[in-house]
Amino acid sequence: MKGFLLLPLLLAVSLPASAIVIRHDVEDAAYRVPASEFPALADMPGEGHGALIAPQWVLTAAHTLPMHAGLKQVVINGTAREVERVITHPGYRTLPQTLIDQAMASGEAMLIVVFLASGDDVALIRLKAPVTDVTPVALYSDSDEAGQIAKILGKGATGTGATGHSPNGPNRTELRRAFNRITSAYDRWLCYVFDEPPEALPLEGVLGNGDSGGPVLIERDGKWLLAGQGAWKVVQGNVLTARPGRYGQVTCNVRMSHYAGWIQRVMTEQP
Repeated sequence: MKGFLLLPLLLAVSLPASAIVIRHDVEDAAYRVPASEFPALADMPGEGHGALIAPQWVLTAAHTLPMHAGLKQVVINGTAREVERVITHPGYRTLPQTLIDQAMASGEAMLIVVFLASGDDVALIRLKAPVTDVTPVALYSDSDEAGQIAKILGKGATGTGATGHSPNGPNRTELRRAFNRITSAYDRWLCYVFDEPPEALPLEGVLGNGDSGGPVLIERDGKWLLAGQGAWKVVQGNVLTARPGRYGQVTCNVRMSHYAGWIQRVMTEQP
């Protein structure tokens, strides 16, 4: 379900993630970074991201996959890479139209949150040819994510925590990176809160619309490892009027340590 990070959040409770949303009191230039900040970033068609985790494999959030057509290409390090096949986790389910219709009619989307939290929003993309010009990112396999500082990156929608960002704005902008402290990690998910200054980190931020599948990295022994990928937000109040990306909102991300076994098994079994 492409754009889900803000979509569900469109529903105000959980939306597909967009580009990096930043502090209102820090210049945008402090968040912008060149592609060399994370060469393993994969751009999905239109919006959304993934990460190169092996020369021939990209990991992404399953809802970033095109809904009505096969995935033909992803872009890594500025080059289009042909896709051989896509393997979606068997526990992934698309959001039922009934829940969307109910949320759009009432503004209440709690059951969407429940539905999202119970699924496995992860997929692997096998490329036709190995990537030789980019070093894959290693997965974070420990279960101690809570309390650690994470680096997040994305090219989606942007705005500030004071105002949020427009749900109707562009979901593919410039690459930005921000930091946040992981507040909880359990089972499929790890989450963090967009704190308001003065409690916020110097470059605190959150993913925005179009950032679904964007990397959540934790540093270990001098290397940034892939601990999560952007998935959905929790927005308080009426989902039809709430503005995503404001201070106090929670972003939940696919937790890599939970899926390490499935990822390794799929990559090993595929010919």
